[in-house]
Amino acid sequence: MTVQTPTPFPIPALPEQVHFDRQELSAILTLYGRMVALGEWRDYGISALREAAVFSIFRRTAENPLYRIEKRPKLKSRQGMYAVVGMDGQILRRGHDLPAVLRVLEKKMIRPID
Repeated sequence: MTVQTPTPFPIPALPEQVHFDRQELSAILTLYGRMVALGEWRDYGISALREAAVFSIFRRTAENPLYRIEKRPKLKSRQGMYAVVGMDGQILRRGHDLPAVLRVLEKKMIRPID
């Protein structure tokens, strides 16, 4: 019978903050770059919070964000940890696959030619 001694520095169950990983940021910034080239978006902000990572997209710097791309790991087993939220707080798309969730914003790039 072995006795397990407590470790002096226990490993926390959840990380202090949630962050986007390199692949997630690459997918988001690729879309962001295309929209900047079209003149639709001008600025962004990234927040790493305790329960979510948020990529906010702005038309102008001093405004409220047009869209927020959120990563909430607690929702991974439910609706999916990725979501695109509109300016009014409405969830435009939620899912388990970030590129699939971002397609809702790519559809906004398609415009009729006058």
